[in-house]
Amino acid sequence: MNAVFDTPLYPYAWHADQDTLARHRVVIVGAGPVGLTLAIDLALQGVAVVVLDDNDRVSTGSRAICFAKRTLEILDRLGVAAPLTAKGVQWNKGRVFFGEREVYDFTLLAEDGHKQPAFINLQQYYLEAALVARAHAVGVQIRGGNRVIGVVSHDDHVALTVDTPDGPYPLEADWLVACDGARSPLRDMLGLAFEGRVFEDNFLIADVKMAADFPTERWFWFAPPFEGAGRSALLHKQPDDVWRIDFQLGWDIDRTAELDPVRIRTRVDAMLSSQTGAVPAYDLEWTSIYTFQCRRMEKFRHGRVLFAGDAAHQVSPFGARGANSGIQDADNLAWKLVLVLDGGRDDLLDTYAAEREFAADENILHSTRATDFLTPKTSMSQIFRDAVLDLAASHAFARPLVNSGRLSVPCIYPGLADGLAGPGLTRPGAACVDVAVDQGFLVEQLHGFCMLAINCDAPEALREAGVVARRVDLPMTDAVRARYLGDASAAIYLLRPDQHIVGRWPAYDEDALRAAMRAAIGKNEDAIEP
Repeated sequence: MNAVFDTPLYPYAWHADQDTLARHRVVIVGAGPVGLTLAIDLALQGVAVVVLDDNDRVSTGSRAICFAKRTLEILDRLGVAAPLTAKGVQWNKGRVFFGEREVYDFTLLAEDGHKQPAFINLQQYYLEAALVARAHAVGVQIRGGNRVIGVVSHDDHVALTVDTPDGPYPLEADWLVACDGARSPLRDMLGLAFEGRVFEDNFLIADVKMAADFPTERWFWFAPPFEGAGRSALLHKQPDDVWRIDFQLGWDIDRTAELDPVRIRTRVDAMLSSQTGAVPAYDLEWTSIYTFQCRRMEKFRHGRVLFAGDAAHQVSPFGARGANSGIQDADNLAWKLVLVLDGGRDDLLDTYAAEREFAADENILHSTRATDFLTPKTSMSQIFRDAVLDLAASHAFARPLVNSGRLSVPCIYPGLADGLAGPGLTRPGAACVDVAVDQGFLVEQLHGFCMLAINCDAPEALREAGVVARRVDLPMTDAVRARYLGDASAAIYLLRPDQHIVGRWPAYDEDALRAAMRAAIGKNEDAIEP
């Protein structure tokens, strides 16, 4: 057994709450990447958090391995990213093959001036271990061996029954966040549906430990030439000389037979032999089979219970949209929950649900299209797919049509007004785009609400409805022009605490900024503070 996930990091210990009925401001169920990210974010903003988990250690197996630039920026703000990027395998390039032929390659992040790489590959257990250590450091209370077996939602709190090795105890929360995974017991206890589509396809994951000279790139094969590979295959490098290999198996399979190590080795041997002419010595570190599924809850908020991560939505792994989107759920929810706990209107949490439901639909759409491209359902779809791949080898226009899993990017939230005809990548609703500045990088300067000022005057800070937006100046550089100005000569941007853009204008407009701040925090009253 791998020592990383064989060691209890938050073992069960009796707590005084087990002798009396206690109420906490926030209780999070699930100590995976999403629950821990949310807990750390809340703790850094002064909110005491209790995390309940029926386990006492990190997940077994590599599971999610691809963590995107936006996720790394979030984790960096929480003080977690540095050891992850140091350990992880950074990559920026992907290659697409059709049979034996490489049809094209792509670069995810061509320009400089970003603190974080486009992606890192890192086993999920390393991420979880880093999050547990950071959670402990900032005072998050993680209770291992605490399994929620009952939940009742009231108007002003949520009542829980928690089972432990010492027996059950009651616990209350002002707010409860369910981050307890795709099989979410909390969702089932509340009788809530999890609806969507299960695709008639299965993929085999094989984590192979070996010394190999493959580059640190994403390699994807349609109709791979190696025997027994199936309809597609994927190769990624992880730390510790571990390589993730995915084989598309189809629908009507014998799962037990496919997980037989002898059969897995036959597939891996064929792949390695086709690429290197020989089969190096290797060990199978972890294997699993997953079925493509795209599902979500209808609503992510149910009174004082909020759902996040796989408990709220589930997408197929291709495209790295699962863990990345879940961490972005936490990023969206944390600052809104803090404002509500500080006396704000709780309908602000409805915007969490609406925005992240929109993001889930976007991820499901991309995953569905990827699955349909990987597995054509009709003869005409097959002809179209193969023609696109043939054309992509020599015609750039066909390459955007190739879909081997659109890689995770932050959602652009709809419905926000734009007062500047600026670049599309920084339009309202989008996450801000990093850029190098004299002090380091833009994302390092952004904390709370910010006014991003470019070649325009603005006050040091603007207070509205109890919230302060402070000014952050951006120098006039070519990269700033390209990413934030376009043809404009000046601009001011309003950013939320999750670094998504609320609005942008060609000059400082106090009334417009105040109105945008009120809208962002759910206070649309006419009164404006002096």
